[in-house]
Amino acid sequence: MKSITIGNRQIGEMYEPFIIAEMSGNHNQDLNRALSLVDAAADAGAHALKLQTYTADTMTLDCDNSEFIVNGSAVWDGQKLYDLYCEAHTPWEWHKPIFERAKQLGMLAFSSPFDSTAVDFLEQLDVPCYKIASFENNDIPLLKKVAKTGKPIIMSCGMATESEIAESVATLKNNGCQDIILLKCTSAYPSLPQDINLNTIPYMKTKFGVQVGFSDHTMGVTMPVAAVALGATVVEKHFTLSRDEGGVDSHFSLEPNELKDLVNSTKIVWEALGKEVYGGSGQSENSSKVYRRSVYVAQDIKAGELFTEQNIRCVRPSLGLSPKYYEEVLGKVAKEDLVFGTPLTLNHVK
Repeated sequence: MKSITIGNRQIGEMYEPFIIAEMSGNHNQDLNRALSLVDAAADAGAHALKLQTYTADTMTLDCDNSEFIVNGSAVWDGQKLYDLYCEAHTPWEWHKPIFERAKQLGMLAFSSPFDSTAVDFLEQLDVPCYKIASFENNDIPLLKKVAKTGKPIIMSCGMATESEIAESVATLKNNGCQDIILLKCTSAYPSLPQDINLNTIPYMKTKFGVQVGFSDHTMGVTMPVAAVALGATVVEKHFTLSRDEGGVDSHFSLEPNELKDLVNSTKIVWEALGKEVYGGSGQSENSSKVYRRSVYVAQDIKAGELFTEQNIRCVRPSLGLSPKYYEEVLGKVAKEDLVFGTPLTLNHVK
């Protein structure tokens, strides 16, 4: 699978996992808090910061009908959609200072546009790539608009069927986007481990011929670490300064120390994946080979005596014959006197 360049970073199996810190609405409508979130993400080692670019009016209608009230959500149940998006949206005039702070701290910064006006706005800020949210992955007009920018696209696949993903990928490719990363995602907030189905990741890589990452809404860092072990090259995770301080997504967001753990743990797992190796991997394991078993003289043996189960044994270390020769040597004659503790070689066998 080819690597993809986003900004100054290479993303792919040959590179450490690309960690995206999702601010979402955890700024609580406070720009200073938003900038503090940028600082915390950089301190934790995240490679990118992501916003969401929309207004309540580009997301829904200011309507009190029952279908515009959230129902069944553990986090937002009973809230009117319009009010929720008013609370959660990131003011567009904040994007530039947030992006600039991220850049100063060495992170990439980009966003999820939710309509064509958001794409036009983000193009003015020269974002290095785009993220398509799970709820928008079937918005074909939006996909066409984003694809025509020619920039890499990271797309979450929550709720999408296999055929819908195929249609979305084809739409992106047919409209000018060749650098695509799909994210396995479960669109429940928070998600339960039994609903994650991480085994879908390697299947998606084979099926769609693109890199696959993981957008996670579970608690903690266990699922992202497992996803990297299954080949995920990108991990996206919501984060906040403190869950106790609240925020629209704070319930399933990582705190800074947890985000740092995510960065470090996924990198360690990626390093451990390595390549297909047999016979010892590296100096640390090769130096241990001396402590494998081999054939040693277990009693003094005179020249002409037979080798028996009493006078030779397979023991550690491995300076004598391989144990596979033990049964072959039994019953044969010693060429010379051999003292206790001698590593047996074929030169000792008549």
